[in-house]
Amino acid sequence: DPHTHDHRMHHCITSIFSSTMVSAMLLSLLSTLMLAATTTAFSAPTTAKADIAVVGCGVLGTSLCKQLLSHPDFASRSITAITKSTARHDDIRKQVLQNDDDSDRFVVKTLDDVLETSSSFQDVVFCAPPSGFDNYPSAVKEAAEKLWAAEKSGSFVFTSSGGVYEGKDGETVDESSPTLDPETNPRSGRMIYAEQEAIAKGGCALRLAGLYTLERGAHSYWLKRCQETGVQGREDGIVNLLHYDDAASACLAALKVGPAVNAKRTFLISDGNPTTRKGICESALKCATYAQYSMPRFLGPADGLKGKIYDGSKSNDALDWKPKYDSFDAFMTSII
Repeated sequence: DPHTHDHRMHHCITSIFSSTMVSAMLLSLLSTLMLAATTTAFSAPTTAKADIAVVGCGVLGTSLCKQLLSHPDFASRSITAITKSTARHDDIRKQVLQNDDDSDRFVVKTLDDVLETSSSFQDVVFCAPPSGFDNYPSAVKEAAEKLWAAEKSGSFVFTSSGGVYEGKDGETVDESSPTLDPETNPRSGRMIYAEQEAIAKGGCALRLAGLYTLERGAHSYWLKRCQETGVQGREDGIVNLLHYDDAASACLAALKVGPAVNAKRTFLISDGNPTTRKGICESALKCATYAQYSMPRFLGPADGLKGKIYDGSKSNDALDWKPKYDSFDAFMTSII
């Protein structure tokens, strides 16, 4: 029957067409799901890969990298240490990773290598000293412009120095105290202009007190090198100090509070217990490492400038930070 035959043909064609449509839809859905899975698989590590950059990996940068890797709040983040050359890369890896299994979260690269790949980072800490740069403020500006992905709502933290403050004869200074004239004080001027570049880009500046470890700092130099020549300055001259590990933890605290708190702000970081030149030597002599040395002579003059006292209490509150070693004496007497 031709009519029946046509009806069967129509039914067959409709079935095939419907089947093809379903297959096409399923195929399209499957492709979409595969693409989504592929995108997730490949884009997630990319954002995590270049997460936090630490520019300058000396004592401070190395301590910061170690603390970031071990801190629970940064457990999902990866860290790139950025140096000028490859000379200390192996040493940095050993110091930071030790016997840790987090090697996939930590890499060391040169600045040139990072700039070549146009990598940008959600958070950047610039803790390289001025000595390595011909134009320090320009280096800080370049790091903020080329390394920091400011749109990702992270932080740019620049480590400056409390030496930029004007106060010098026993005055107390805080975050808002006047700084030296950068034109007549070129050494401090480099820091002041570098701070301005960081803050102009939306970053923050941490003005650090005098940094030390057991082996590094004024105490080591004065006791080991100045036994015969004496120490310049009056013995009761004020010195503000901060352990390198505490300086690093303050940088971490700035990253933790984020730009809602730190953007375009200046912080003053010290242990909160100013001491004196003589006090530094007295504390160091309590430690076995320096017990063999004797108190050096202080060359004065007695009416010389006394120095300034740092008050960073507002910074401590804003960053929710406090030092592990609340005085130089506490650190030296903790060493067995």
